Amino acid sequence: MKKCLFTLAAFVLAITATTAQEVKFEEFDLDNGLHVILHQDNTAPVVITSVMYDVGGKDIGGSPEAPRTGFAHFFEHLLFEGSENIERGEFMKIIPANGGTFNANTSQDRTYYYEIFPSNKLELGLWLESERMLHPVIDQIGVDTQNEVVKEEKRQRYDAPYGKIIEAIGLNLFNAHPYKDPNIGYMEHLDAATLEEFTAYFKTFYGPNNAVLVVAGDIDVTKTKKLIGDYFNEVKRGPDVVRNFPKETPITETIKAKAYDKNIQVPAIVATYRTPGYGTRDSYVLDMISSYLSGGKSSVLYKKLVDEQKQALAAQAVNISQMDYSIFAFFSIPIGDVTLDTLLTEIDEEVAKMQNELISERNHQKLINQFENQFVNANASIAGVAESLATYYLLYGDVNLINKEIDIYRSITREEIQAVAKKYLSPNQRVELEYLPKKDDQ
Repeated sequence: MKKCLFTLAAFVLAITATTAQEVKFEEFDLDNGLHVILHQDNTAPVVITSVMYDVGGKDIGGSPEAPRTGFAHFFEHLLFEGSENIERGEFMKIIPANGGTFNANTSQDRTYYYEIFPSNKLELGLWLESERMLHPVIDQIGVDTQNEVVKEEKRQRYDAPYGKIIEAIGLNLFNAHPYKDPNIGYMEHLDAATLEEFTAYFKTFYGPNNAVLVVAGDIDVTKTKKLIGDYFNEVKRGPDVVRNFPKETPITETIKAKAYDKNIQVPAIVATYRTPGYGTRDSYVLDMISSYLSGGKSSVLYKKLVDEQKQALAAQAVNISQMDYSIFAFFSIPIGDVTLDTLLTEIDEEVAKMQNELISERNHQKLINQFENQFVNANASIAGVAESLATYYLLYGDVNLINKEIDIYRSITREEIQAVAKKYLSPNQRVELEYLPKKDDQ
């Protein structure tokens, strides 16, 4: 009976994922190079205007003689300061005053801004984003203000317990590629940066030809196209962005490293691997491997180390997807006298099982069900659809992945999972990072 229920649930979920999630969209380019994606959904009187820029933490500012990290994240904040037509501080007042919400975020590969409004405020959303792109005010007052904002964010997020783990991973896993630097940057770089350097960075990366505009929700397509032209045709094309990042030498012997955190009392073990970037089939397989190992309390590592053997407070496997190199990482915190080496040995034991034998058919089907569920949830809101459309265009180069990516996961076989685990997750291909409490004399 249980097997029948499991099969029925899988069938129903597959039907839902196949039929309910088709997202229709239209694409076109303005003469200045701005790529536009429209998605009409008139089921609710809501519209989202969003812009994703092809600039992230990996894009260093300053000069070769004085490189500046953290500029993209800094601009995430700075471009809310105001424009020639929006007084300082008014940007973030206008939106809620008109019934809207907004946010922005930056990764190593892109920066994303969005506003969600009642659909009768579409023109306002387009005006705000065009002002940000056309003529933002970049002056010393704004730079000094946002410098303090970024420092406070660093104190709250990066200086929290275990908050420097991502930074430590970058420093030890990458030697040449700018992924080695933290997305938020080094505060001394921001302190030393000049206004001219910030202005030059904006001119380089924030042109319309280096961005995608997504408008989704309760729209009239013809009217929306006209409004987009009215507000964005005036923006002049920027220079073409050319990147030539150095390649990393493959890891062929285990690298051992240590990092220290004054805000923790219990150490952690982190094992990290350089893996393929966005959109590669192996990256999709690694997503499934991470879910198999630690996707929920019934997953292999949680059940073994936390639930049954009670050796760890936490045990995770994550595939952090990025453009040039992704990061696959194991993370675990011990309980009591359990050593970091013991945790790593236990993790390696489960990886070896994946490398030497196929996962069960039941676990394989469970994985597919999990990804179908994630697929449904990711596009369950207009905001989710808009971000997916922008992401698939800018980072994957195929907007229609919003409809067909789930078919990639469905097509991944147990044999592929075994082969990819063998290919990328051997101890000689990783950095073993001991993340330790920092003592006063260190």
